Amino acid sequence: MFSVRGPKFKYFALVMAAIALVMGVYMTFFQSAGYVKTKATVVSVEEDPVNSTADDTAYIVMVEYVADGTHYTARLDYYSPSFKPGKTVDILYDPQNPSVIHGGKGFGVYLIVLGIAIIAVVAVSGSRNRRAQKEAEEWRERRGGAAYAPSAKGVEREVYFLTDTGTPRYGHRIEDKNRRVLYEAKMTKFTLTSAYHFDFIDHEHNVTTPHLVGHEEATDWGDSLLLDSHNTFELDGESIWKHLRRHGVSIETERKEGTIMPCYRVSRDGEEIALIESSSQFVHEEDAEAHSVMSKVPVPGYYRIWTREETLDVVFVAALAFARSGALNDEGGGFGKMARQSLGRRFGKQ
Repeated sequence: MFSVRGPKFKYFALVMAAIALVMGVYMTFFQSAGYVKTKATVVSVEEDPVNSTADDTAYIVMVEYVADGTHYTARLDYYSPSFKPGKTVDILYDPQNPSVIHGGKGFGVYLIVLGIAIIAVVAVSGSRNRRAQKEAEEWRERRGGAAYAPSAKGVEREVYFLTDTGTPRYGHRIEDKNRRVLYEAKMTKFTLTSAYHFDFIDHEHNVTTPHLVGHEEATDWGDSLLLDSHNTFELDGESIWKHLRRHGVSIETERKEGTIMPCYRVSRDGEEIALIESSSQFVHEEDAEAHSVMSKVPVPGYYRIWTREETLDVVFVAALAFARSGALNDEGGGFGKMARQSLGRRFGKQ
């Protein structure tokens, strides 16, 4: 499975930059070596039905020029919206075969500039990302180095995790039954080539923590089971599943009886701290009919949560892990991985 998001997008961009540079250098310094420059006149501009698509129209540009006293008509190898019959353009022709032409060195120079620009953007983005990660680490050190607040129990409460997907700068939040936002992650910087910048805001305790949240990634497990993939993203430069385990968080996945909805029992240092249930309804029951949500199909990024935790940071990050990755267990597995685990438990294997 191939995805061009986050780090993979960065590598993809660098490959595209390298291709642009190579093509640009070739077209500028080698492709037209020994060619003769002359003026040509555009004689026709017509749509190219073979190379056109529903989203992009290609054009055939024919030009007329004189080489060694002979008139030639040939197809130009590029198109510009400014081209109209009668327009004069520069071309290069092969003196050994004057019917072979190129549109000059300009396009090659554009490719070189494009390649350099892509590399610069990736480099600057990576530098800013490393600086932001260092600043986040320094911020946590100033608070004593603890990533999450100590566990403290109160009265059990039912809260709701929601994901906003209507904008590129989407966020996540936990609300109570009265629609009061208790905890949320607000995106402060959107980027394609490195991690998003988020502020995690604990409204109940008036604490804001900066975090870097990577793009979602999916890779095959390496066998033939359908939908058997590994889904993850990075939190502060570390796989979310490693991050949770390193902070003593483990999650057991169950199925809600009579539905396809998964439930997640979240434990911290061996003690259960929350039950997260993937929900088919919006946060408030009265909204369900208005939004025509199917009763047996969970809505991506919506969860009901039962917890006694006074501070919701660990519970929030656990829900965030599943909402952003689409995984179904704390190894990042999909349906195929869960099927193997279920069979293993049925036959006494792990």
